[in-house]
Amino acid sequence: MNSMKQTKTLKVRVRDKYAPLLRQMARSVNFVWNYLNELSCRALRERGLFLSAYDMDRYTQGSGKALGLHSQTLQEVSREYATRRRQFRKARLNWRKSGGVRRSLGWIPFKSGAAQWKGGQVCHNGHCFKVWDSYGLGRYRFRSGRFSEDARGRWYFNVVVEVDVHPSLGQGAVGIDLGLKDVATCSDGTKLENGRFYRDLEAKLAIAQRAGKKARTRAIHARIANRRKDALHKFSRQLVNRYGEIHVGDVSPTKLVKTPMAKSVLDAGWGQLKTLLEYKCAHAGIVFKEVGPPAPVRPAARSAAHRASTDCE
Repeated sequence: MNSMKQTKTLKVRVRDKYAPLLRQMARSVNFVWNYLNELSCRALRERGLFLSAYDMDRYTQGSGKALGLHSQTLQEVSREYATRRRQFRKARLNWRKSGGVRRSLGWIPFKSGAAQWKGGQVCHNGHCFKVWDSYGLGRYRFRSGRFSEDARGRWYFNVVVEVDVHPSLGQGAVGIDLGLKDVATCSDGTKLENGRFYRDLEAKLAIAQRAGKKARTRAIHARIANRRKDALHKFSRQLVNRYGEIHVGDVSPTKLVKTPMAKSVLDAGWGQLKTLLEYKCAHAGIVFKEVGPPAPVRPAARSAAHRASTDCE
């Protein structure tokens, strides 16, 4: 069967010894973001003009060397800022904080061509970073990407690459009903049981929080997220390999988190499961659809009542 080209994001962990350098670069990115935030707000206030990413590039041009950033990183920050401002329809976005309890996690974007694989290392902006290469990065041509930090202070290299994907051999269709006792119930009888990932570690998490052990608290949260992600990845992969069409109930987790079921809804990971199924189906060349709620029964009931009254006459 012929393969097809698809883009895919690969994520590998960067060695911890490079964390100080990456944190310094992330502080410079935050400085640029905050500068653009103030610049955009001032332009709107004084001139009634929303600056585009191209307009903001002229104000940051030439500052990469002083900030220790690649010129393409400055351009990507401008584009990301303009995109988020347009998405949230705000004149000013939140500041990116480099310290304190509400510190923004590190983020260093770059464009295609700004990172290369040389000598078994990732080279970017004159620096080489060793990574735990689990994908064989030397086989790919890097496109755009970013260095990102998680809550535990670990850094990752995320890059978009082009891969050869073979279409799925699955046949038939399957429907998935989302729930709380069982996270997902398929029309063929397959079920994904609720792993209670958060509730199983809730007691240990409470002990760590009361003791003020921040590192332990972050480690437990990461363990919960990793266990949930592992279960959802395995379940979604089985369905994509087995079927050619997948239908999922259109249940909105954001609405249910405002109810007393919030903890169970978040622990189930409905939104994450739908996201995994959507992009895996797109890569495999199969159909993915979200099915809305059934049609209301009130018009049908009214029609039945009208027929009954006609028969009585």
